[in-house]
Amino acid sequence: MEKYFNINESGASIHCKLCAKDVNDVQTVVLYGNGFGSDRDNRSAARFAKHVLEKNRGVAVMTFNWPCHGNDVRKTLRLSDCDLYLSAILSWIGARYPGAALFGYAASFGGYLFLKYVSEHGDPFKKVALRCPAVVLYDVFTRSIMTETELARIGKGKPVSVGFDRKVAIDRTFLDSVKEADISQRDFLPYADELFIVHGTEDEIVPFDAVKAFAENNVIEFTPVEHTDHRFQSPEKMDRAIAEICAFFGLK
Repeated sequence: MEKYFNINESGASIHCKLCAKDVNDVQTVVLYGNGFGSDRDNRSAARFAKHVLEKNRGVAVMTFNWPCHGNDVRKTLRLSDCDLYLSAILSWIGARYPGAALFGYAASFGGYLFLKYVSEHGDPFKKVALRCPAVVLYDVFTRSIMTETELARIGKGKPVSVGFDRKVAIDRTFLDSVKEADISQRDFLPYADELFIVHGTEDEIVPFDAVKAFAENNVIEFTPVEHTDHRFQSPEKMDRAIAEICAFFGLK
């Protein structure tokens, strides 16, 4: 079943979705972090949830909207708000399902935010799987997502709306904060055993070589998927990634 609800905390109303066979019988929770511009109903998360719930008992998959994503009401993106949302969600899971094993699975922008959270607060997850994590997020925005016109507008102190499925408003303050919070230069060696990365070799958004180097520098298990783009649009390649991630979690 799918349960839609809001977490209202610290002035935020976080739009969430919980997928489980029985929301009252949950021993394992997988928290899914969406990519930039995506929302709690994105197809990749739904495909993952379908696979997990069909093959495992007592598991719930939870998705949510980052600030300014989906039907979230915030107008301009801030890293501090993303951190606030993730903290509130983790607190809710801990209170609702005390003792449950907690895993994290995040893609792209969500991967960056999960890693940032771990580096700043410690790792709340038993294990974290990342698909095409945007470890060089500043470069992703300035070289892959934004146009020269949008960059020029940002340079003049004006906000711009950028993205894929949904446009998200960002400004100079946000972009500067991303540049400052360069997680590719942070030490994740203490968490290496709990981290796993799967990445398409033909990723057109997040540079494959940069993520591979990040994984190697931090001794993180890294699985390349040949001839695969950023979104893993091939169902076969996406199913392979899901299988790899479930195996890492110890799920079927």
